[in-house]
Amino acid sequence: MGEVRKLHKKLRQIENLEIKPFLTPEERVKISKKEELRARLAELLLQHSAPQQTQGIVGDDKEKMKRRVSRRGSSDGLASQIAAPKVPKAAPQRASRAEQPDTPEDAGAQPTAGRPDQDARLAEHKTAWERVGFRLRPLEGHSDIVTCVLAVDNLVVSGSRDTTIKIWHVPTATEQRNLGGHSRGVTCLSSPPPEHCRRLARRLSLPDTERFILSGSQDCYVKIWVLRTGYCVKSIYTFNPVSALTFLSEGDGHIVTGSDGGKVEVWSWDSMECCQSVKEHEDSVTSLQGQGPLLFSGSADGAVSVWEVLCSAPAPLKHLHHWSSSVTGCDTPSDSAFSRLALSPRGDRVFLANGKASLKILSWTTGSVSRLANHSSVAGVTDCVSQAAGILIASCFDLATGESSLNLFSLPQCKYLVSLTCPQSPRILCFTAWLTASGGHRWVTGGRVLTVWEQLPSNSKKSGDVTVRKDSRLDIPPVESDGDTDEDESDDYSLEDYTSQGASETEEDPGSSWLRCTVQ
Repeated sequence: MGEVRKLHKKLRQIENLEIKPFLTPEERVKISKKEELRARLAELLLQHSAPQQTQGIVGDDKEKMKRRVSRRGSSDGLASQIAAPKVPKAAPQRASRAEQPDTPEDAGAQPTAGRPDQDARLAEHKTAWERVGFRLRPLEGHSDIVTCVLAVDNLVVSGSRDTTIKIWHVPTATEQRNLGGHSRGVTCLSSPPPEHCRRLARRLSLPDTERFILSGSQDCYVKIWVLRTGYCVKSIYTFNPVSALTFLSEGDGHIVTGSDGGKVEVWSWDSMECCQSVKEHEDSVTSLQGQGPLLFSGSADGAVSVWEVLCSAPAPLKHLHHWSSSVTGCDTPSDSAFSRLALSPRGDRVFLANGKASLKILSWTTGSVSRLANHSSVAGVTDCVSQAAGILIASCFDLATGESSLNLFSLPQCKYLVSLTCPQSPRILCFTAWLTASGGHRWVTGGRVLTVWEQLPSNSKKSGDVTVRKDSRLDIPPVESDGDTDEDESDDYSLEDYTSQGASETEEDPGSSWLRCTVQ
């Protein structure tokens, strides 16, 4: 059991090391040992699995473990491909009623057990997703991990640790342009809305229809590019490696950057000069997300800050709240080589992902925190969280098996719907989603590979497409968290945490029904 714990911890350290913005040759050597360690872990789990657990665990998963053991010693290194995805276990969470709802459903949400019509709609929603099919199409061109993705019209923009930015035409899955100009890895992307692009285009004597994209990099630069031509029209030197980036459309518009030293800085869209700089966080700012007149910043140490955007003030950001990792529960292990916090706001709640087995839900007005199960074992990693067309989408990755998938939850009630899995899907580090003209879902995920997820029409599913499956172990409501590190993610776990795949569904405490967010 001690060796299992050590291997689990070592794999988590290596996976966190692998997603650093910059890798030394020595670190790449450490990463090359990953498959060997994973094969040894699979061997130990097979040895310790009881016969009944081995049957319930996985059926097919047992065969995957055997194949992994047989491949032991043939490490794939940094570019290794990962096997078919499996769903992780997480911790639960509680959601509060939105003080400033961003949707009509949130405005009417009540913490009750739900009404018959609400339950019926939720059941209908689940059934619809169980019938959905997706097809994957790879976008090949980057030579290192993809760190960020952005959708603009019918195009996808990707940034990579290989220092390049690529523009892709999604319907044909072809590369349109390769943007070179950064000297170190690209960490973040953003796109101003059309009205602000129009203003800049006029200043540059370009057509009013021109669109622009923004990129941030470890080389301390923010660059502004013409989407149509790939030409860089402006480079802003920030004096610090840029780790997060967003555009605020309130008023005249502002670029907001986060640095690896914890600074949040605001740059005028008109003058391109810095108009506000705040040392807000103690660690790297890894996420910046706007929601109407609000801005949310998250840092690698698990802290979250909330800002009000003031249109005409000399300092455009007014500080409202700061919640430390002791509140959010998103603290970082002291021996972690690299960590990050991803966030997605909705009303008075912020969904948080920080590489643990669960999602956290922070009520940013009160500081209360809930946990939402996103993985079925302690070996789970949640890297990104996003929202699209009334659903919450969270990535999940299993350290023990190297398998990855996407979990879908209904909004605003945060009820588990389905999991999407596919063969050889690597760890998902970034995500963007939108609806096509026909109303179908189209997503793009990035990590070791860049992939388009295209929703299939009815009755068109073929072999090799993404499969939709249910994991009853995730079908539990969010529960209140005390803000401490999740107990299921500590080093004090047993083999059953790995080999309980056949366990019965987690039962809900009858007294916890008030914690639900009801369907509206």
